[in-house]
Amino acid sequence: MIPAISIIVPAYEEQARLGDSIKQILGYIEREKLSAELIVVDDGSKDNTAAIAKSAAGDYSDLPTEIIRYETNRGKGYAVKTGLLAARAPLAVFSDADLSTPIEELPKLIEPIERGEYDVTFGSRALDRRLIGEHQPWRREQGGKVMNLIIKTMSGLPFADTQCGFKAFNMKNFRPLLEKMTIDRFGFDVEFLFVAAYHNLRLKEIPVRWNNVEGSKVSVVRDTRRMLTELNQIRRNARRGVYKI
Repeated sequence: MIPAISIIVPAYEEQARLGDSIKQILGYIEREKLSAELIVVDDGSKDNTAAIAKSAAGDYSDLPTEIIRYETNRGKGYAVKTGLLAARAPLAVFSDADLSTPIEELPKLIEPIERGEYDVTFGSRALDRRLIGEHQPWRREQGGKVMNLIIKTMSGLPFADTQCGFKAFNMKNFRPLLEKMTIDRFGFDVEFLFVAAYHNLRLKEIPVRWNNVEGSKVSVVRDTRRMLTELNQIRRNARRGVYKI
């Protein structure tokens, strides 16, 4: 039976917390009686990420779960694209492995798509900061605000937060765009939204609950430089017609 929702979780060396996250997601699917599948994409981890994912999923053997693994680390964007391409459902969601946005926030994203109002919905920490429970360290939080301003300026996207790891897609309209995506790492979120807007898909930024979870692999200095490079790549791609179908 084809599920109604595919939930994709990209994971890179997440053996310490992935098991609990998978159990939370599958427990939520079971409690809410959702027609859903879980797809975990191990992005070339050198630790026991894939084995722990299989073990945690084994506790919910009656729920459809797929573990995809490849040997070389390709980046979070590549992992998310891999999961979306494997998704069987007409509606797909990707969530960060740390569940910094609780899986219980899922209806906020999927219901507007199910009602036919939007094609892409995505969580935002910036629209209502009262929903943030555990904040990031002050320096990192301020750096994030600056980066969001840079992204808004360079991409032309009108959104306050493109980087929250909680996004949903109408796959009928979004799947054809995946082959046009060129960014595999930090800037993939921006490219997803930019290409969707470029093709006149309907986008909606939605405030969600969010908590900082220790263990982030984001480096402010390294990833700021990478983001600037990738934003320029997106702009060049648009000028050269790379995103046209």
